[in-house]
Amino acid sequence: MQKFGLNQTLTQTTKLSPTQIQVIRMLELPSIELSKRINEELQENPALEEGRLEEHETENYTDEYGEYGDEFGNEFDGDHSSNPLQNEDFNYEQYVSDDETPSYMLNPHNSPIDQDRREVPIIGGSSLIEELKSQIYLTKMNKPQRHIAKWVLGNIDDDGYLRRTVEQLVDDLMFQEQIQITDEEMAAIVNQIKQFDPPGIACADLRECLLTQLQRKPKTEAVQLAYTILDKYFEAFSKHHYDKIIQRIGCTNDAYQSAVQEIIHLNQKPANAFTGSIYETQQETIIPDFTIEERDGELYVILNTGDIPELHVSREYSEMLTEYTAMPQKPEIKQAAQFIRAKLDSARWFIEAIQQRNETLLKTMTAILKFQYDFFIDGEETSLKPMVLQDIAARTGYDVSTISRVSNSKYVETRYGIYPLKYFFSESITNIDGDEISTREVKKILQELVNAEDKRNPLNDEQLVDMLRQHGYSIARRTVAKYRDMLNIPVARLRKML
Repeated sequence: MQKFGLNQTLTQTTKLSPTQIQVIRMLELPSIELSKRINEELQENPALEEGRLEEHETENYTDEYGEYGDEFGNEFDGDHSSNPLQNEDFNYEQYVSDDETPSYMLNPHNSPIDQDRREVPIIGGSSLIEELKSQIYLTKMNKPQRHIAKWVLGNIDDDGYLRRTVEQLVDDLMFQEQIQITDEEMAAIVNQIKQFDPPGIACADLRECLLTQLQRKPKTEAVQLAYTILDKYFEAFSKHHYDKIIQRIGCTNDAYQSAVQEIIHLNQKPANAFTGSIYETQQETIIPDFTIEERDGELYVILNTGDIPELHVSREYSEMLTEYTAMPQKPEIKQAAQFIRAKLDSARWFIEAIQQRNETLLKTMTAILKFQYDFFIDGEETSLKPMVLQDIAARTGYDVSTISRVSNSKYVETRYGIYPLKYFFSESITNIDGDEISTREVKKILQELVNAEDKRNPLNDEQLVDMLRQHGYSIARRTVAKYRDMLNIPVARLRKML
């Protein structure tokens, strides 16, 4: 009996508009980087100009362009496929408008920061990503590869790990940047990044991170033994099966302890090394993207537009398009019109993308302000509520990925100092009284307990559980171990000092 089957595959693809693509790319840019990006676009696109058109410069253009749009379409003898306007009536209003000011600038509570205030530099450590980007130019990467490498750096998490696989990176790159490369090409770029400083950066997991650091150390007996332990017996080492490892390797107890000391002094979170001594002399001016100000007893978010100029579509280029509509439609005229239209479209999309970007940033920061209002009032860390990306996404209507991009590399100035937006996000636990509290508060107390312990008899995880319970936090032992690892605190036996 012959069987017949019917297989049907449904494939759904999402096509982003040019403006949406621009917005995605700009959301991650802080104010300083956005200013640089605008300057690049001003140089590349002659149809984009700095400043705002005067009101008299936009009068009567809409009606004139409506006529020319119709005329342009009729000049092709019915062959609309070759029409650079693609059978659309050209509307001058979409290119030149007397209302180019973003809506956020029209709100009295969100006017730009005064000039004197914007120019006051606030000194802080240079960003890890910026330092990594500078190392790209020390490699032999070509320009397209450097662009992809910078994009890959944006996927490194706060601990310095690159937890996405090569295949995932290739797919994300195609979706976000419309750039298609092979897995081998992506792997080559990632491997180059892994050679950057600090050692261990961009590794996929802890084991690879530690092994990478050991590879760069002088090849002493202790280092070589440490490498063997992590390379061949990592799981046993992580479970503290020290006797089993010593037996299998066949080394002395002293040699093993020397190797363990090498491992202990490795950095489990390579991003944290950026604040170490080798970077202490590096500084950059941090200009906050937002400022929280009090007016009439209420707190408001001000989006710092900094040196970001107002933009408009070139009136000269727009008039050139009207002139071409009145000319005989020869092939070279059509080609020129297509070029001008493309530049005009690109300029308009760019302006719209900036406006959407700023509106998204303002709406997101306003939601964070409302959620963490108590903190912005008193500046106490204990006032921070547990907050995850989904909380802000639900309040703004944006996707979680959008909130993540907004929170990346952005800073807010408060009366208590400047904070990265990621500072306000944390998980929650429930205390003995049934109240939700931030895990940041628990980690702080855990660190204080370890700092105050007797180093000759350090506290184990069970003892830490009991002491945290005395402070009102009922936490499982495995959770304490998790927080301890996040704080880069070794187990009790490794903290013991004779």
